[in-house]
Amino acid sequence: MNGAQFRAMLKPWILPIAMITGILAHSYISYLAFLTQWLILLMLFITFCRIAPSQIRFNRVMLWLLTVQIAGAIAVYCATVWWSVDVAQGLFICVFCPTATAAPVITAALGGSLPRVVTYSLLSNVTVALLAAPLLSVIGGTDSDMLSTAAGIAIKVFPLIISPLLAAFLLRAFMPKIHAAIGGAQEVSFYLWAVSLIIAVGNSVEFVMAEPPSMIPEIIAIALGAGVVCMLQFIAGRRIGARYGDAVSAAQSLAQKNTVLAIWLALTYLHPVASVAPAAYIAWQNTINSVQLYRYQRHHSK
Repeated sequence: MNGAQFRAMLKPWILPIAMITGILAHSYISYLAFLTQWLILLMLFITFCRIAPSQIRFNRVMLWLLTVQIAGAIAVYCATVWWSVDVAQGLFICVFCPTATAAPVITAALGGSLPRVVTYSLLSNVTVALLAAPLLSVIGGTDSDMLSTAAGIAIKVFPLIISPLLAAFLLRAFMPKIHAAIGGAQEVSFYLWAVSLIIAVGNSVEFVMAEPPSMIPEIIAIALGAGVVCMLQFIAGRRIGARYGDAVSAAQSLAQKNTVLAIWLALTYLHPVASVAPAAYIAWQNTINSVQLYRYQRHHSK
């Protein structure tokens, strides 16, 4: 077995290994938390070196995905608020929050369309920045300032997407050989994502363990609900995308969420326990991604 074959065999197991490592080392993860932003910037820069500016185009499937994202979040809240406001808020934020900044990395590993995921990620994040203030004011029962809320989200999200995208386009224009070399090193971004996943899972475990024992039944309900909405979004994304010949990209665009932003939104504008939902969503979405990677690798190794 050569190096390439070993990496291909190992790749589907990288995300489970990263999650287990995060769980076991959660007490020490806080020392590495500062690396998350830089890991995301670097892996997106490597990934964006595969995209030309002309490939950033909006299409009809993105409007369908955006409709499901916004209308689905409101529907999930209305369907569960009669049972528990905390559960409803947690599930709402799991559907409402935008596409993960790292979604292009997994999409590329699954053979999906990188430009489409990047384009939808931009659309999704801008839409959430505009709609977060009015929706969270109603859902959370708070009178948040719309301008400051939108600005807070923009400051947290846009630099992580825009700066590596612009850097990749500038490198393409002025240093094409270096750009091509970086674009050919896509596997590096996947392993950077695995490291960032260790940190994300560790932080989530530490956060959940800080909750009082009396909250355990509600935490379990919220975590299971997050799993349900996660699977439903992957299914909906695949079905919408299949109509347009790109099930993988649509599924990742809709279901792979910016959970760090979701946790921040929940802690800032909703009941704090609602943030358990996006914390649990990290495990659910990466478990599904691991299964997808395993199936994809197995199919292409035949």
